[in-house]
Amino acid sequence: MSRVPSTVAPEEATIPPRHPKAPPSGTKIPSHFGHCFGCGELHPTGLHLVAHVGEGQDLTAVFTVTENHQGAPGLAHGGLLSLAFDEALGKLMWLIRSPAVTARLETDFLLPVPIGTELHIRAWIAGQVRRKVYVAAEGHIGSLDGPVAVKSSALFIIVPMAHFLENAPKAYLDHVTAHPELLAFVDPDFEINP
Repeated sequence: MSRVPSTVAPEEATIPPRHPKAPPSGTKIPSHFGHCFGCGELHPTGLHLVAHVGEGQDLTAVFTVTENHQGAPGLAHGGLLSLAFDEALGKLMWLIRSPAVTARLETDFLLPVPIGTELHIRAWIAGQVRRKVYVAAEGHIGSLDGPVAVKSSALFIIVPMAHFLENAPKAYLDHVTAHPELLAFVDPDFEINP
């Protein structure tokens, strides 16, 4: 019997409904923190990944690979590409309005991604079983119709919002409280009790 990868939705998984307060289709999904390396607009060398809600339980995202993102000369670092997919896949939680953490992330690199490339990511929720949310994505070079350079799948675990607050250093929480503009989005309803 072969082992089924933990990022593949099991047979009993269902596609969760979009939450009534989820952003509408076409909407830009906000950054959760201005200095986030993945999506924060304030990070000087970050990805500045921008995501928009799709029609169903999906989204599209894009970022441009810069010289700050290279591993081998002229090519995107593989770990950085994994980070981009972690960011895009995590933004799917906005559709079900459940804070979650990455439990497992698998990334397949199919083509090199040169600096200067716009990588377009299509991500979707593949299923949910209780607190486990299974997600997948493809990264296309140049446009959503371009060649697939990267594929990724992940397992996210829904956690209470307290998980993030209890694990942040007090000095950080004090700083964010004094500078609320650093949090690009705060929503008291974005909370669940798993």
